[in-house]
Amino acid sequence: MADLRYTEEGRIKVIRGCIVLVEGFKSCINGQVIKFGYGTKGIILGFSEDEAQVLIIRQQEELKTGDKAIATMEPFETPVGENFIGRIVNPLGETMDGLGPLKHDAMYPIFIQAPSILDRKELSKTLETGIKVVDCMIPVGFGQRELILGDKMTGKTTICTDTIINQKNTGVLCIYCGIGKSHSALGKVVQLFLDHDCFKYTMIVAALASGPPGQQYLAPYVACSIAEYFLYKGKNVFIAFDDFTKHAWSYREISLLLGRAPGRDSYPGDIFYLHSKMIERACYLEDAKGGGSITFFPIVETLEGDLTGYVQSNLVSMTDGQIYLSAPLFGEGQKPAVDLGLSVSRVGSKVQWKAIKKLAGPLRLEFLQYREVMRVSKLKTSGQSEEMQAQLKGGEILTDILKQDKDSPARAEAQVIILYAYTKKYLHELTLEEVKDFQNKIFDYVNKRHPDTMVKLREKRDYDDEMAKVFDIVIKEYIEEVKKVRPIEEDDEVEGGSANVGVDTLDKATTKKK
Repeated sequence: MADLRYTEEGRIKVIRGCIVLVEGFKSCINGQVIKFGYGTKGIILGFSEDEAQVLIIRQQEELKTGDKAIATMEPFETPVGENFIGRIVNPLGETMDGLGPLKHDAMYPIFIQAPSILDRKELSKTLETGIKVVDCMIPVGFGQRELILGDKMTGKTTICTDTIINQKNTGVLCIYCGIGKSHSALGKVVQLFLDHDCFKYTMIVAALASGPPGQQYLAPYVACSIAEYFLYKGKNVFIAFDDFTKHAWSYREISLLLGRAPGRDSYPGDIFYLHSKMIERACYLEDAKGGGSITFFPIVETLEGDLTGYVQSNLVSMTDGQIYLSAPLFGEGQKPAVDLGLSVSRVGSKVQWKAIKKLAGPLRLEFLQYREVMRVSKLKTSGQSEEMQAQLKGGEILTDILKQDKDSPARAEAQVIILYAYTKKYLHELTLEEVKDFQNKIFDYVNKRHPDTMVKLREKRDYDDEMAKVFDIVIKEYIEEVKKVRPIEEDDEVEGGSANVGVDTLDKATTKKK
């Protein structure tokens, strides 16, 4: 015998885009599922004594005034389960990858309370992003909320995708949540994950720009619910939200259609709560609760580098730090274009590798001082002192170390060796081109000769005097090998070249030849 279910019927009174006003319901709750016709579905976002405000989240047919609406006493829940790994789904749990239907293990509510403070514990593990500038200077721990913000086309998505690529063989599950992305933009991410074999531990929740605003509004909450299924199984989950700007836009559209009073930038009064109730769901649970974690990388777009925007300043205030990507730095070729003066990680340094913490501690200030000296040296017309030349040389090498090609994360062990070589000034003996080769080859070079040292470094996350001696020997050997294969530079001086000493270069260039 089929289960008996309480249902109510109402009629559509008004249609405003993705919002439908329904009258005739005797009782209703926020988040309740409403069905229209064949396959059209909505959820209640608000109600009064006379009518319920319904957000359409899936529309199969055109609605019109007077159509029947059916309400069941069930809140909107999303399917979750192990089978979601490696799949692409929309916020309703429907597949988008053409690989057939999904069998779910459970149904989870999407609007739930975040874990309490008593259920959490202090951060104790590092999330290795594989991005040198992040791991060295803006470290992130499991359970942290690290905001990524910057102008269009400055590499925000690349920070997230590189982090996901680097989680291979770490046991971390990844969720990429695309909000308001175009088909082509999502296709690039999917192809990247296929190329790097990421779908073994990654899933995608996508609400495309062509979809209804309701799905864009629900997408990040659904991603959180899927993550929480794995959280309570003791697993570590990483979620990249790309991006919250589109999410705020969709909620603004919905709120204006609901008739709610607009405030600053036409956003509703509860725009802060929209994101804060979701951001708080990131956590690191205590061992009694499973010891799992959820780490968030929310992305938000800025306009011409303005950090004081409404949504941007809200998110900065509710996260544990931010990575700011600068358009001018990106234009100069500094990629990833992380502005170290405006980027910060408030809690990540507690869980950073001790080896990296020791070596990278003074580098942020050193880099910022180098940028300032560079700016001043461009204005000066007189010669530079030896001290300034040494600082510029070191700054060039450090800048090159912080540069990194996309889709090629660096192992933490390699970062330790690179930073050690820089701190001990071994890299100052190499050209910039040789420094690039050093970064790409040094891990394999050391691992081939001293694999036990690399294993010990990974286990201890720190180095002792004995390991430092190994680093010294191997780095010196590598540099000697590089020097041996260097091409012999020809002497540029020609006979009579000494006669040009003291000739002004500008004068020489502008003097007509006789």
